[in-house]
Amino acid sequence: MTDAADPLAREIRGPSPQQMLKSRALSHKGLIFGMSVVVLLVLVALLAPVLAPHDPYEQSLMTRMVPPVFMGGTWEHPLGTDHLGRDYLSRLIYGARVSLMIGAIAALISGVIGTAMGVAAGYFGGKVDAFVMFLINVRLAMPVVLVALAVVAILGGSLTVVICVLGLLLWDRFAVVMRASTLQISRRDYIAAAQVIGASTPRILLTEIMPNVVNNLIVIVTLEMAHAILLEAALSFLGLGVQPPTPSWGLMVSEGKNMMLFEPWLVLIPGVVLFVLVLAINLMGDGLRDVTAPEGRS
Repeated sequence: MTDAADPLAREIRGPSPQQMLKSRALSHKGLIFGMSVVVLLVLVALLAPVLAPHDPYEQSLMTRMVPPVFMGGTWEHPLGTDHLGRDYLSRLIYGARVSLMIGAIAALISGVIGTAMGVAAGYFGGKVDAFVMFLINVRLAMPVVLVALAVVAILGGSLTVVICVLGLLLWDRFAVVMRASTLQISRRDYIAAAQVIGASTPRILLTEIMPNVVNNLIVIVTLEMAHAILLEAALSFLGLGVQPPTPSWGLMVSEGKNMMLFEPWLVLIPGVVLFVLVLAINLMGDGLRDVTAPEGRS
């Protein structure tokens, strides 16, 4: 009797939250495309020593400016070589490491700073909120690109400097969104109930508030990761980011700009890959937001 009733009971209850989450994820084309591209590029970055056909730093003036295969080149260098004879495919593969590392670490640093400030401002209010809003306004009054250019020009361009500068400049969006989300959630009845029963402030923040703002946090992390990758490419293009001979997609665009009218593939190839990565990260973030909190979304 019990065995016969179980399927009927499951049918009445409907699908579980995990099943609904999986169903929404598998039906979201943007999420599938974005996550597939990001996972693929992460694997390429991790397996760079295995996948790269040549040493990305090896120079050969005898084979400089070899065109890619689709423009009459050879399979020895599928994407051609640059002005120093370095294999373009190998540098592109190793450049994925630089872009993903900078994007992920810069987003992590800015996320920790901005989330802590936003949650504190939204929960405690009063003078804490006023002080955090003052810091946010100061940060918003500072143009990110100009400040980054100035700091990198003073300290010198390197991978570590670029990561630290971007991580310390991109926290404002985290703070604004987390403050607004925390303000809304802190007025809920279950927060008041937790305070009445004597739950500590750290416990309320970690177990009641943070799980309810994580959806918004996911979107901001992906947006700022893509933003950091684009800023690194811009700094490298201007010669103030990652320094040669380190492979960087922005640096590859910068090195190929002088030959852009004669050999457009030098700029087109890293530019297209950079565009695809940023697009994939944004689609993945938006898809995760739709899947984990689909209310009011089509």
